[in-house]
Amino acid sequence: MNAALIFALLLALMLTGMPISISLGLTVLTFVFTMAQVDTKMVAVKLFTGIENFQIMAIPFFILAGSFLTHGGVARRMIAFTTSLVGHWAGGLALAGVVACALFAAISGSSVATVVAIGSIIMPAMVEHGFPRRFGAGVITTSGALGILVPPSIILVLYGVSTSTSIGALFMAGVVPGLTLASALAAVTWFYAWRNGYPRLRRASWAARAAAFRDSVWGLLLIGIVLGGIYSGLFTPTEAAAVAAVYAFVVAVFVYRDLPLSRVPKVLLDAANLSAMLLYIITNAVLFSFLMTNENIPQAMAAWITGRHFSVWAFLLVVNLLLLAAGNVMEPSSILLIMAPILYPIVTKLGVDPVHFGILMAVNMEVGLCHPPVGLNLYVASGIAKMGISELTIAVLPWLLTMLVFLGVVTYWPGLSLWLPHLLGIRY
Repeated sequence: MNAALIFALLLALMLTGMPISISLGLTVLTFVFTMAQVDTKMVAVKLFTGIENFQIMAIPFFILAGSFLTHGGVARRMIAFTTSLVGHWAGGLALAGVVACALFAAISGSSVATVVAIGSIIMPAMVEHGFPRRFGAGVITTSGALGILVPPSIILVLYGVSTSTSIGALFMAGVVPGLTLASALAAVTWFYAWRNGYPRLRRASWAARAAAFRDSVWGLLLIGIVLGGIYSGLFTPTEAAAVAAVYAFVVAVFVYRDLPLSRVPKVLLDAANLSAMLLYIITNAVLFSFLMTNENIPQAMAAWITGRHFSVWAFLLVVNLLLLAAGNVMEPSSILLIMAPILYPIVTKLGVDPVHFGILMAVNMEVGLCHPPVGLNLYVASGIAKMGISELTIAVLPWLLTMLVFLGVVTYWPGLSLWLPHLLGIRY
């Protein structure tokens, strides 16, 4: 009964158009002051200690690194490099966009930043070369979602913080699924381009490819610095995020010189605004998780499910349906921060690997970014492509269906996520 009341109040507040962070906070305060037997001082304590976690510091640093890279010309150089590699294939520019999204996702950690950085450059070029606007918008909207799965992913950091799961293991678990999904999206892109006779570019010479690689290598090095530093033990994920932010600043301002020092304060302010918004959501989600735990709701749900002997197969199916439904009304970070602490006790009781479950949740968040009414990628891409949401929703369908099939593969094939962490002997 308490669980039903809590979620009914949260849903009612959200339906009024209230931001999810405020809805979470008001739900907690309303329940605490009217029904729960909780010392109100604990609410204040939890409010301030909720983000008193060293790992959470990785989030604003990765956001700052992504901001520097978005404004610093890194995306343009990556597109030039990927175009030199695959531009001569059917739909070459579109394929270059998919590969560039995967590479940029691996250095920004943000889906929206990937869509903005790559889409704002590749979309006008595709239209100029004769690609249908719908086709280009569908490719970039869905490929940009790789930012959630390919490490370093902010969503995986949030999951690790929420469930005390190793962020390093989550990052490495996202590599193979991220590459697999990128390959699947590229295959769909190639097939549609080949079938419809979309244009190709002239094959680049090896000298041109080498020149494009040299021009983009400073951005590509960030992937090795972050992941190599973490898995060599040189620094923690949080320290890696700080290193990434400093490195991105140096590359954008002093190496490529695409970002003048006069614009750096604006970049810092934009990153601070985004970080503050996300940290406020995290704080209120911690309060919500505290209320749920205080009322023993996750434990009761776990006992109810295990008592009815639900199979792991059926449980994971229900989780996918629940997360996909939540994607209709909430953005990814809110869904994860609310649902992960609730589902985690059930996951551990059923013997599901927590790292595998984190990748499953991340893929669900990817799908949610690409369908209405709250899909952030749709809104960002619609502005870039100058298309309405309804038209763009139809445009993304082939790639969205591919993502749903991939979700099923990730759900019931844990080895896809866990193979690389186990191979490297990562303990968690």
